[in-house]
Amino acid sequence: MTRVLGTSGLVVSEVGLGCNNFGRPGSATEDQSGCDAVIGAAIDAGVTLFDTADMYGYAFGRSEEMMGRALGARRSEIVLATKFGHPGVDSPYANAEARGSRRYIRQAVEGSLARLRTDWIDLYQLHMPDPLTPIAETVVALDELVREGKVRYLGHSNLSGWQIAEAHFVARELGCTAFISAQNEFSLVNRESDREVLPAAAHLGLGVLPYFPLANGLLTGKFTRDHFPADSRIMRQRPHVARDADWDALDAYRALCDEWGVTMLEATFGFLLTHEPIASVIAGATRPEQVRQNAEAGARFRPDADQRAAIDALFPSPGARR
Repeated sequence: MTRVLGTSGLVVSEVGLGCNNFGRPGSATEDQSGCDAVIGAAIDAGVTLFDTADMYGYAFGRSEEMMGRALGARRSEIVLATKFGHPGVDSPYANAEARGSRRYIRQAVEGSLARLRTDWIDLYQLHMPDPLTPIAETVVALDELVREGKVRYLGHSNLSGWQIAEAHFVARELGCTAFISAQNEFSLVNRESDREVLPAAAHLGLGVLPYFPLANGLLTGKFTRDHFPADSRIMRQRPHVARDADWDALDAYRALCDEWGVTMLEATFGFLLTHEPIASVIAGATRPEQVRQNAEAGARFRPDADQRAAIDALFPSPGARR
């Protein structure tokens, strides 16, 4: 199943593939063969949105390089999204202290194009706000890339509500290409985006691409109060997420899913996809069977009004739009 991204004409699958696991040590996608298997399975399962970033892969550019090798002739079958400008990692580019600047963006896009082995990027996203660079400079630099054909559409990630509005109105004032998507963290256990991001995106016509929609695996059904899978990403990198989780709410959610005859995975995807501005739910995977399960789960269930209210009661929003 597909949706358009915001008010653009870009069509994406309702379940997307997050590619931050490609190259991750200890995972099944650490090497090229694992990456090839996951990408092939995703395309065969109808997943079209592939989301990566130049800093993914536990070495700058590694995820993009692996994807470039894996996609090959199937590049044209997908919507390829990548990001630039995250300040949390070392960058090989000049002007790295201002990663939203024109100088930095010109280097970053050429690096991504080369690693991805493609002539164009479908969705190019500002990864984090840049406090040093005026948003007008970023907007103009990105507009140049669209006009040159190197980038088809523009998005951003981790912007607050007011920053989303500022970027939108600056682009309109300057006559530049507008952003069509906002990628922010959003899940049942972290609904802060309900406060400002989702309302701003809906009002301005942006599609939302939630990341960590399964709360690092807590909402897959694989975790219980008494069982934390040792080979999971949470236990390797963020064990506190499992230890500090609200297990009363999670147990009650599991009971609701059992009552409705759906899995937690199906209920979670279905709930997120009932939120108006959400276009695609980005979920990571390290094995082909995970990709297929995610794609199937996204198509199987949509909660009705009473079911959605029951979920809302367990995981209340700080400012949900009704």
